Amino acid sequence: MAIGAIMHTFTVHLADVDRGVYDELSLRVAKQSSETDAYMLTRVLAYALEYEEGIAFSEGIAAGDEPALWVRDATGRVTAWIEVGAPDATRLHYGSKLADRTVVYTHRDPQKVLGGWKGKSIYRADDIVLRSFDPGFVEAAAGALERRSVMTVSVTEGHVYLELNGTTLSSGIHEHSIGEAIRP
Repeated sequence: MAIGAIMHTFTVHLADVDRGVYDELSLRVAKQSSETDAYMLTRVLAYALEYEEGIAFSEGIAAGDEPALWVRDATGRVTAWIEVGAPDATRLHYGSKLADRTVVYTHRDPQKVLGGWKGKSIYRADDIVLRSFDPGFVEAAAGALERRSVMTVSVTEGHVYLELNGTTLSSGIHEHSIGEAIRP
């Protein structure tokens, strides 16, 4: 944990009907001093929405060559490279070469994020998906954050229903093709 990081704890009740994943997660998340609440919450949502055996937070911002999250199999091989925000094309290229699957979750305007990759060379770009939420969803949820948070994440038919410390919100989970966006 980097100097100046603030620890947050989350109890997450996960019911992902779309993937058939149901679990209760206890997460300790270090929020770096350079990290916004919206970015940290997007990391936590990505963790819940991608939850599977072997998923873990990396050193993230503190380690420039790691994604926000990754999934490793029992041998330690990276099977999923999960970025948050608006990573540069070089990171996506590297992650896509390293892992079987690469995905990006953003709390930003997806068209602006996609525009930053236009014309760039990204390995297996057609296989990488950018996932975003309805405008204002993450920011509204970030307003309900506490150092110790309880959240319920329910996913059905591509829609996420979130209850965070008594605040209830919902959003579509929008998928954008990176391959289509980067072609000149």
